[in-house]
Amino acid sequence: MSKNKGGSKTFAALQNVGKTFMLPIALLPVAGLFLGVGASFTGESFIKMYHLEAILGQGTFLNRLLTIFNDCGSVIFNNLGLLFAVSVALGLAKSEKGVAALSALVGYFMMYATMTSAIVNFGELPKLKKIGGLLTDMLGFTNTMNTGVFGGIFIGLICVWLHNKYYRIKFPDAISFFGGTHFSPIAGALAGIFGGFFMAWFWPYIAMGIAGLGTLIGKSGYIGTFFYAYVYRALIPFGLHHVFYLPFWQTAVGGTAHIAGQTVVGAQNIVFAQLGAGTKISWEAARYFAFEFPVMIGGFPAAALAMYHCAKKSKRKDVKGLLLSSSLTSILTGITEPLEFTILFASPFLFWAIHCVLFAFSAVFVSLLKIGVGFTFSGGLLDMILYGVLPGQARTNWIALVPLILFYFALYYFVFKFAITKFNLKTPGREDDEEEATLHTKADYVEEKNTQGGDNTNADGIPAMIVDGLGGKDNISTLEACATRLRVSVKDPEIVKKNLLKSTGAVGTVVHGNGVQVIYGTKVSTIGPEVEDYLGIEG
Repeated sequence: MSKNKGGSKTFAALQNVGKTFMLPIALLPVAGLFLGVGASFTGESFIKMYHLEAILGQGTFLNRLLTIFNDCGSVIFNNLGLLFAVSVALGLAKSEKGVAALSALVGYFMMYATMTSAIVNFGELPKLKKIGGLLTDMLGFTNTMNTGVFGGIFIGLICVWLHNKYYRIKFPDAISFFGGTHFSPIAGALAGIFGGFFMAWFWPYIAMGIAGLGTLIGKSGYIGTFFYAYVYRALIPFGLHHVFYLPFWQTAVGGTAHIAGQTVVGAQNIVFAQLGAGTKISWEAARYFAFEFPVMIGGFPAAALAMYHCAKKSKRKDVKGLLLSSSLTSILTGITEPLEFTILFASPFLFWAIHCVLFAFSAVFVSLLKIGVGFTFSGGLLDMILYGVLPGQARTNWIALVPLILFYFALYYFVFKFAITKFNLKTPGREDDEEEATLHTKADYVEEKNTQGGDNTNADGIPAMIVDGLGGKDNISTLEACATRLRVSVKDPEIVKKNLLKSTGAVGTVVHGNGVQVIYGTKVSTIGPEVEDYLGIEG
């Protein structure tokens, strides 16, 4: 029992940290759009390829304008550590979130000031320079430690812990001004100093270990690539995939490269630095991204088509709209959770033993074909055009994705159709005859509450149903809307009503310990605020 409880607490803690990552990650599509458009259209190879010197050549108005876009996108990627520090503090602060964010900002600057000065006064700069990707210039600091997003998360967690513990601290009258929320930035500054000394002494060893892991993954060849892609997808149901993939995207785990005279670490940073420099995109870095395109554009729509063909004829009309809209979302944007959770809740075996394995093999295939297409958020058609087609075939080898997408369409269709019919899986439209394949209405809910003698008949529609499905407002400790799901901490998970939550339009509900995730897909951006407003109205 205690072991399970410990695992639940670990899951809840990781879930809370993971959800804060979505704040800076949400910036990446916009930053990537600026950087991708700016870099692609101003790259010398692109201009020469399409003979656009008169329009986009050096000194033209469009070239100057797009260069500004490029620089605006670059500033986000170059300062992700700072953004992560602030977002972690903002997301995990129990109260006075603005003060917590300021504390993390102060702590981050103090940490880098301490590291830089410690290297000058106590460190051996020539030896440190021999460790690939360890030192960098940033935020006005020269030859400082390149801690990437790890440094931001590290200081952000310390600062928010101090803030939550001491933001109500009281001092004697003579120094009472420094108490309460005024103490949080002070604590953040002190944390930054101690954190800076810690990083100055220990980060070189951590950097060598991270670089070694990246080397091991690289030397593992296709086995390492397969392992990365499988674990990345298998963590999706738990919402912990951000914790896994970020080191590969943003640190030396994902590789180190010298581009335009600069040392760049992290697969995503390498890809975008190469886009900006107008050089060929490294498939070794892009393999952490390109494997999604065949599945998002080909695989998931094919799985949806298989579900449609396997549905009972009397219910195909009911599920057609759901599957079609989810497929289009997957193709265009690479957001797949509505379809993915449909697969998961139909059969965990279908998800982890078939879907995740096929996903992992896609990473092997794009590596074999040496495809150099990256993305900022997810592997949809828009990203493929922006970061594959526009930079040109010579730089990205994007044409190799086309037959692979077609192959994955056929593969997913036949594998899913066979598995669904062979094992009689309850995918949409295959429910028992007495079960309808449609969502319940508010009238159904009100009728049910009247039947049960409840007192919530005047509740505020869907938000009230969601709160009731989570066990009522008294059962909810915290509730936040992520990119595609509601992340909730509840006091008693036993009273969560999954069927009621499903009737509100949820694709699925994951309950692990006291952590609950209710998956709605992209429409959660409107559902989340409505539920929060409802809870606020109800006190």
